[in-house]
Amino acid sequence: QVQLVESGGGLVQAGGSLRLSCAASGTIYRVNIMGWYRQAPGKQRELVARITSGGSTNYADSVKGRFTISRDNAKNTVYLQMDNLKPEDTGVYYCNGDIYGGTGWVDYWGKGTLVTVSS
Repeated sequence: QVQLVESGGGLVQAGGSLRLSCAASGTIYRVNIMGWYRQAPGKQRELVARITSGGSTNYADSVKGRFTISRDNAKNTVYLQMDNLKPEDTGVYYCNGDIYGGTGWVDYWGKGTLVTVSS
């Protein structure tokens, strides 16, 4: 069984920074794309950023230049450095990973971590 556990959310003022982490654990043989999604109150979940095992990245237009995604393949961990945060960045941030474990390739999700940006 594979689990994704996020950490690092919290309350921050506009213009501040936060760093999210997501660690995958369990029976893991290979990890492909990992990413961060967010869901604001009353809105659908949306992609924030994702990164391949080789380090290629892509970002939502709304976070380009402010957020940086990275990963440590040895630790099966993905990070999201969020700078110059804005109130519209508020939401629950979910980690996602395409992981080959004991049951084959599965798209896993974490339970989410809340980010609140005050104006």
